[in-house]
Amino acid sequence: MIDRGKHNLLGVGIDAVDYDGAVNRIITAARERRPLAVSALAVHGVMTGVLDAEHRYRLNKLDLVCPDGQPVRWGLNLLHRAGLNERVYGPRLMLEVCGAAAEAELPIFLFGGDETLLATLSQSLLERHPALQIAGMRSSKFRKLDAAEWDELMSEVRDSGARILFVGLGCPRQEVFAFEAREAVSMPTLAVGAAFNFHSGLLPQAPPLMQRWGLEWLFRLVQEPRRLWRRYVLLNPAYVTLLVAQKLGLRRFDRESLDPPENSVLYG
Repeated sequence: MIDRGKHNLLGVGIDAVDYDGAVNRIITAARERRPLAVSALAVHGVMTGVLDAEHRYRLNKLDLVCPDGQPVRWGLNLLHRAGLNERVYGPRLMLEVCGAAAEAELPIFLFGGDETLLATLSQSLLERHPALQIAGMRSSKFRKLDAAEWDELMSEVRDSGARILFVGLGCPRQEVFAFEAREAVSMPTLAVGAAFNFHSGLLPQAPPLMQRWGLEWLFRLVQEPRRLWRRYVLLNPAYVTLLVAQKLGLRRFDRESLDPPENSVLYG
């Protein structure tokens, strides 16, 4: 098990952690009914923080930020000698946590997507883990919520009896959600993004070889070129350039003295 704490990657604190370390922290917090805001970031997630100081503040307030993308893992190893042999891929992390939650009898709550997706996702999870308890599900409104709607959603999650909350809203909305929900629910909140789409069968995952060599972005770009071309064509080269600059000491990235967002952003 590896859990070596946070390290500065372009101003975003990323945990040098493996699957066992991440699952252990999540299940421990769930048993103890403690809040734990969790995300798994690929290059797009890191670069969103680089480009938006308020969002970088949010990311640095999350309790556990896993290296989802291979380039993020490589960055940790290059800059900090993290010694990570594999990434912590959000979709696999979701399955690992569901398996551990089923064994520990810790119910989960699913939030995000539409009702059809949630029905398919829940069926898929139960087929993999028959002992898994799904305490509740709620589809997204695909917009910002007002304060009353947010409070009602948080109450529904708390009252469901769930001990772990999975959120699939896409990056960066799900990280904003995890940041805002941290103090509202006394349980781990996991921003797992495309995991909902993958495990429901809505989107195919990249072949294992492409994942291993850090080419998942290319597979996804072919699948959704109109939506993703800007993300990968522009942000991937920028990430590599900034990573080299940080390694050579040509640029410093601060993750401590950041101002908090002026207003709450309540996605739902």
